[in-house]
Amino acid sequence: MAAAVPLPLLKRLFEAAGYHVELRAEALLAVRSEDHRAVVVDRGRRTPSSLEPLFPDDSVRRTLLYEEEPGASVRSEAAGRGIEVLESSALGPALGEMLLPAPREPPAPMGSEGAEDALDAPFPVLPAEARVVRARIDRAEAEALAGLREARYLLRLVPYYVAAYRVRTGGPDGSPGPIAHRLVAVNAVTRAVEIWEEGERELAGEPDAAVPRLSPLVGEAAAASLAVEVVRRHHAGRIDHTEQHSGALVIESRRVLPSLRNVRMGPLALLYVPFWYAEGSAGRVVLDAVSGRLVEPGDAGDGRAVPE
Repeated sequence: MAAAVPLPLLKRLFEAAGYHVELRAEALLAVRSEDHRAVVVDRGRRTPSSLEPLFPDDSVRRTLLYEEEPGASVRSEAAGRGIEVLESSALGPALGEMLLPAPREPPAPMGSEGAEDALDAPFPVLPAEARVVRARIDRAEAEALAGLREARYLLRLVPYYVAAYRVRTGGPDGSPGPIAHRLVAVNAVTRAVEIWEEGERELAGEPDAAVPRLSPLVGEAAAASLAVEVVRRHHAGRIDHTEQHSGALVIESRRVLPSLRNVRMGPLALLYVPFWYAEGSAGRVVLDAVSGRLVEPGDAGDGRAVPE
């Protein structure tokens, strides 16, 4: 660092501004969780690619500080990775901005409940005898949608782990964003994960006829882990990083996932979703009996042929 801002002083300034600071052999790392901001101070003329692993995965604003001007190639490499580059001679205004207090997350309730309240099961009433999602597509409608002539049709129930969740997305500057409230559903056979809107599906009692029911192949713990990762990816925000190069304004975008602490999931419930399986001389079709959506046979969780 330049003598004007020695490294020990810089460390104290970051700590006073609420950053957690680590002094490593290759760099100083300052991280502030409140606004997902991270600063890496290079100590050995390392490249952005070699220093990037130091930034936490959920960091929104990422700044790399060099003692001397790093050159156009380093700035170009950093811009491609969404990293802001500064050097000590231009640190003054930028340092003041980095040391501003972090925005405080408002104590607004998550949905209609307090932020610490437990989420309910995915449906208001979940008796043991009503864990089957109501089919909205009957056989005649399935035949019309499938478009297969002289085909055999069978309704099957596919197991899903379903949970309500709330997630707080991040604002473009790292500040807390809005709260989304959805359902996440994990196919307990194929591990495929879907995001459901609340109210799109309703529960029914057991079907009148004996409907084949597939057995879960995925455990509840594995389903919960899959659900959290898909929820984070589904609600990822886009951060625009702007830099000026030779008079030209360059804007790079990258996706930032909500942190784990901003995802809250309710209890998982094992439900069964109806699918129509059709097979004839012209091929095989699988149809979601709730939405009417055609799906790949493997996506519904059963590769077997429809029995005679």
